[in-house]
Amino acid sequence: MADEPRYVGGQAVIEGVMMRGEAVWAVAVRTPDGNIDVSVHDVPGWSERYRHVPLVRGVTALGESMALGMRALTYAAGKAAGDEEQLTKGQVAATMTVGIALFTAVFIVLPALMAKGAGRFFDGSVAFNLVEGVLRLALFLGYIVAIGRVADIRRLFEYHGAEHKAIAAYENGVEVTPERAQRFGTEHVRCGTNFLLTVMVTSIAIYSAFGRPSLLLLIGSRALLIPLVAGVAYEIIRLGARNFDKPVVRFLMRPGLALQKLTTREPSLDQLEVAIAALRAALTADQRTEVDARLLRTARARPAPEATSGAPGLAPAS
Repeated sequence: MADEPRYVGGQAVIEGVMMRGEAVWAVAVRTPDGNIDVSVHDVPGWSERYRHVPLVRGVTALGESMALGMRALTYAAGKAAGDEEQLTKGQVAATMTVGIALFTAVFIVLPALMAKGAGRFFDGSVAFNLVEGVLRLALFLGYIVAIGRVADIRRLFEYHGAEHKAIAAYENGVEVTPERAQRFGTEHVRCGTNFLLTVMVTSIAIYSAFGRPSLLLLIGSRALLIPLVAGVAYEIIRLGARNFDKPVVRFLMRPGLALQKLTTREPSLDQLEVAIAALRAALTADQRTEVDARLLRTARARPAPEATSGAPGLAPAS
């Protein structure tokens, strides 16, 4: 069972973590009374229908992840505040639509318009697309730095780090405990931050095919080609994750991993406990059995306590 593919992804939410497994997704939240509330739901499976279709699978996976993420966020916000009221499917869809529209306007169309306005200072389509790409990256990085200064966002970033550490412990075949997970870093190759950075860079290459277009074509091409950009970025991340053991791939992924230092923070053991609760709930029965077996093997390998001193035995360093 240890050699089976592991399909686990996640997302930080208000005072908690959402994890998605092969068949279910789960969200764990630390409630005001200090307990951990866990809610488990079936995965819709939209992306499964197109998992063998390149580009299309990236768009459907992104849409599904956004929908689940929004549901998890609203659920966690209610639980963290002690409020049981949840958004309806229509409200979730409306919120997603507004979010996509704002992202498109601020990070896709606005940099193109800024580059268009500054066009008198440089010549050629290559320069235009490079300037547009630099402006897009600058806006993206500036946004991340700005929101990272907000106290509530910093705490969200701590749960983001907890999510990554819990997944790292699981994927690396060690016992999945807060103490063991804490030893891992907060970066992960499949992180959404890495995906967004890949989108920003990929957009430069794809939008360059239009050269230096008119204003109408500029706005239309940037907005309408977002699914293609997202699909290509998804395939790049997927390929990188599968070949992360290769030095050249690790080198190319380094900027995305470095960027995660802005969107993750070192979590506490209490936060890791929440992340692990969500992770376990998202696993299949066989996967949970395998995880429990790791704990049992570790317990058996731990030296017995010294009879004379009564001090507890210490597990060997790894």
